[in-house]
Amino acid sequence: MAVSLTLPTIQNWSCHNCGGCCRQHAIEITAEERQRILSQAWTEQDGTPTGNALFEWHAGPPWAKRYRLAHRDDGACVFLNEQGLCRIHAKFGESAKPLACRVYPYAFHPAGKKVTVSLRFSCPSVVANRGRTMSQNSDDIRQIARAVVPDGFEKMPPPQISVRERVDWPDTLRFVDAIDATLATPCIPISLKLQRTLFWLNLVDQARFEKLSGTRLREFLDLIRQAADDELPDVIHQPDADAKPSAIAGVQFRLLAAQYARKDTAAGRSSGWRGRWNLFRAATRFARGSGNVPALQTSFREVPFETLEQPFGFPSECEELWTRYFRVKVQGLHFCGAAYYDIPLVEGFQSLSLIFPATLWIARWLAASRDRKTLTPEDVAQALSIADHHHGYSPLFGTIGFRQRVRTLSQLGEIPKLINWYTRTATD
Repeated sequence: MAVSLTLPTIQNWSCHNCGGCCRQHAIEITAEERQRILSQAWTEQDGTPTGNALFEWHAGPPWAKRYRLAHRDDGACVFLNEQGLCRIHAKFGESAKPLACRVYPYAFHPAGKKVTVSLRFSCPSVVANRGRTMSQNSDDIRQIARAVVPDGFEKMPPPQISVRERVDWPDTLRFVDAIDATLATPCIPISLKLQRTLFWLNLVDQARFEKLSGTRLREFLDLIRQAADDELPDVIHQPDADAKPSAIAGVQFRLLAAQYARKDTAAGRSSGWRGRWNLFRAATRFARGSGNVPALQTSFREVPFETLEQPFGFPSECEELWTRYFRVKVQGLHFCGAAYYDIPLVEGFQSLSLIFPATLWIARWLAASRDRKTLTPEDVAQALSIADHHHGYSPLFGTIGFRQRVRTLSQLGEIPKLINWYTRTATD
């Protein structure tokens, strides 16, 4: 099947064999893939377990088990070798790997008559923008698309714009283009771009579009985007004490940041009642926000919550990374509709924008774990790799509780405050 693809041309990527995806991600396999791997007859001489020890049963009843590739105690997939290469790929070729491994870090989402391509920033090479251009990768991307894009994708409905409004695909993409245009505005900080987008999307959330489509809709979007520019001019407003997020927002935000910071592969969590009890205790401490932050994975150590509320600054070198991140996610529709728990576009962007302060909070945690009081670009890059592992993929983020957390922060007007609070410097 020929699929027309829209590629994220602002992004580069090639695999650099870091092995990060083979440690961070739990790979569910189909029954056919499991049987194929068993037929490959792996032995201990290959450096792997044998037989059923290659897999872990993670869901489903005994008569319809769902399996993942097993991980070692250090978190690595059993097929990851010492050079950071996949043993299946090395021995049998790329086509022999599970489809989920072949797709990563790409993501494919329907966009009317086309399919738009996004990338997952849990891959350090995506974060660093290392490798070939998407045009150079186009043949490989098209081959993967043929394997994952279902027949009839062009009949899939567009995401809702808000809880009350839905428009056709051409008009939906006009909203997407307007978001991308705001994010692409040159020479202003990403924090201001996000706040402008949130401002005019709030107007969209209150509007009706029965008589607005095509050219008239584009004119409306231009008008409210200009209103956002006028309301939030090209001046970096240093927040004062009154701009501190409220206590309610602090609780909701810490719980949200904790969900981004946790590790969900088998090697990173405890199972059974003990694991659930540990998660409950950690959630209680995050809600309280006093004492030390529970170390949710080995990248962190326990530091005082109050330390992470101090000014750490924002590395100017990260402006390019953040603009590229949000534009890739927006262009790829990787924040709403079928790509994001069937959430409407406005709510989906509110959720996406919260990954910015959440990632900066995690970056502060990484810096404080290394006894530093300022952020480096490396802190931010690692934090984004940790956080984007979950965004759009962890079932927790599509639950009623998580969605209500985002709505609460939006309705209280706290998202812009959080964006400002976690970018402030020591002189603010």
